[in-house]
Amino acid sequence: MSAARPVLTLADWRPHATPPSDTLIERLERGAVLLFPDLGFALNDEEQALLDPAWVDRGRKNVSLTPLDGHLNGISDPGARRIASQLLERYYRFSLNLLEQLFVAYRGNLHHPTTSLRLHAIANWSERSSWRKDDRRLHIDAFPSRPIHGDRILRVFSNINPDGQPRRWRLGSDFESLCRRYLSDQKGANPLHTWLLAQLKITKRRRSDYDHLMLRLHDRMKADERLQEEPANTVDFPAGSTWICFSDQAAHAVSAGQFMLEQTVLLPVTAMQDPQRSPLAVLERLKGRRLA
Repeated sequence: MSAARPVLTLADWRPHATPPSDTLIERLERGAVLLFPDLGFALNDEEQALLDPAWVDRGRKNVSLTPLDGHLNGISDPGARRIASQLLERYYRFSLNLLEQLFVAYRGNLHHPTTSLRLHAIANWSERSSWRKDDRRLHIDAFPSRPIHGDRILRVFSNINPDGQPRRWRLGSDFESLCRRYLSDQKGANPLHTWLLAQLKITKRRRSDYDHLMLRLHDRMKADERLQEEPANTVDFPAGSTWICFSDQAAHAVSAGQFMLEQTVLLPVTAMQDPQRSPLAVLERLKGRRLA
């Protein structure tokens, strides 16, 4: 990711506009964040009533939906569950339509969708979290319980704050630099350990060496106080805006904001325009062996 211009702002793009050129995919795959400042996701009156952290089950970070089976987590009230399911299903359709319009090459390859509604103020939630779960600390995304074996983590975010408050991110160094900084001495996963985690259902399947290294990178970044204090690019995502990035590649931290929708999908490396820009390819070059 270019340190000088980590965010590409697309102020004039609208849904159903002429499909963008391949240069947009190129910027995304290089690690840029694509910002659509005027592309909001509107809530109806019934959905607006959900914008209260009190609705979220105690100890839960967010309300989440797996759209393919309709399974909802994080909210118990029956009436609120119905409204939350409706809202998250709408956002899933909005996000998938947006991704398929923007990135024609990815059509048919986006899988394992998860849709989330984040209601807590970032400071209030993070103060109750361990350092590993504190999203105010610079990190790349990796899944502890859901090994992905090199697939990309592609995310769509929308700021739905009703009071006009922006969501503020800090954006860090490019992915390869971070790998060289934190993983030069890191070996692969212990096969017995990964087998045991899968047998005990702590992970949904066995972790690959790729998953192991990505989790180590995530943890080492968050634990490094020097990194957290280094200068970083700061960007405010305004209320009523939407942004997209590969969150397994763009080093980011959330320093302010409340009320956000988030869509996560996985993309196979083979579906990328340039697979050599994937974290998997970068790590395999640095390690000199296959990792997934």
